[in-house]
Amino acid sequence: MTTVTAPANFIELGLISPLLVRLIELEYHQPTPIQAQAIPSVLEGRDLIAGANTGSGKTATFALPLLQHLHAKKALKRSDDSQGNYVTGLILVPTRELAKQVADSIKSYAVHFNGAINTVAVFGGVSTNAQMLALRGGTDVLVATPGRLLDLISSNAIKLDRVETLVLDEADRMLSLGFTDEIAALLALLPKKKQTLLFSATFPEQVKTLTQELLSNPIEIQLQSADASTVVQRVFTVNKGEKTAVLVHLIKQYQWEQVLIFVNSKNSCHHLADKLAKRDVVAEVFHGDKGQGARSRVLDAFKSGELDVLIATDIAARGLDIEKLPVVINFDLPRSPSDYMHRIGRSGRAGEVGLALSLIDHEDYHHFKVIEKKNKILLERESIDGFEPSKVVSVADKPMAKPEGSGKKKRKNKVSVNGDVWLKNT
Repeated sequence: MTTVTAPANFIELGLISPLLVRLIELEYHQPTPIQAQAIPSVLEGRDLIAGANTGSGKTATFALPLLQHLHAKKALKRSDDSQGNYVTGLILVPTRELAKQVADSIKSYAVHFNGAINTVAVFGGVSTNAQMLALRGGTDVLVATPGRLLDLISSNAIKLDRVETLVLDEADRMLSLGFTDEIAALLALLPKKKQTLLFSATFPEQVKTLTQELLSNPIEIQLQSADASTVVQRVFTVNKGEKTAVLVHLIKQYQWEQVLIFVNSKNSCHHLADKLAKRDVVAEVFHGDKGQGARSRVLDAFKSGELDVLIATDIAARGLDIEKLPVVINFDLPRSPSDYMHRIGRSGRAGEVGLALSLIDHEDYHHFKVIEKKNKILLERESIDGFEPSKVVSVADKPMAKPEGSGKKKRKNKVSVNGDVWLKNT
């Protein structure tokens, strides 16, 4: 674990003028903790493992040093820089939406380089032709999903033998079983000598062991903290089969202008959307089986405020930056405890206060206790007036059981949400 004295401003980080001017324009007033601690080490060329809460500014943490490195490289006017289908900085991400989002951020940070640095995003769900054309002659920064990148490599559209910086964003997902073969294939094509940066909000133990093979004498910075999060977490117990009624009650009572609802499958997305429609709540769905065009349209409508309710699978839990999203709801609990933190991190980003609600029935109790244990949190079980759970919960199921007194019978963990400031759309 490395502790670094945090610089007070971006100038002290050692960033160059074009980046500093752009940060002022973007109203980045001072570095976030992860930026302050990690950027100097990245500028020095060190390998890095960085863990920090979602919404903490991880993209800028790797993008700014990468752009500064590329700017210095361009200044050397190497004759081979414009030859061949090369890549200098490679950023691997797990989803299409995150690929586009990261590429857009890098292009924004690079505005004052006057087009000298080329950034391309490649991902599945769309034709490869336009992406192959964009890669003709190589690119300085490539943001890619692993599957599409392998397709482009097999078509000789790009080579990885000149990569100088590798970034794994959402590294825990990238190193998980679903991407193991693809990541292994890509790593085999990369030069041994390179800078490697891993960023994620969570690093499970099984992932930590894999990082030892990827990095050389890395700096490790871990800033994950439930206490540091600006997301208010609440848990409401409901009767089995009443989650939809509770959800409609909350949406209508508090008139949320944006609410992101997580379920565990594409079929659940459509099923819940149909049930909400019958109760006059308009919702769209977002999952991996939707075409890229449809996914982009739905996400853009939600971000712009044209759509109030979005129902999504965990494909929306990773990296998506929805500005000032007030409410996230776990209609279904995530299968993986680490995905819980990624889900709720869609709200409360960049210092904004957000609200994360989990609706659990009796069958969810044990799994939520596992989620709490893994994420080192402990939340009170609450109920909503008019929707009190009728099933008797055993003492073993209660997160904080208290002995019964000899006086009046008490109703435990019973609260009213009426007038609660955290449920209002502020």
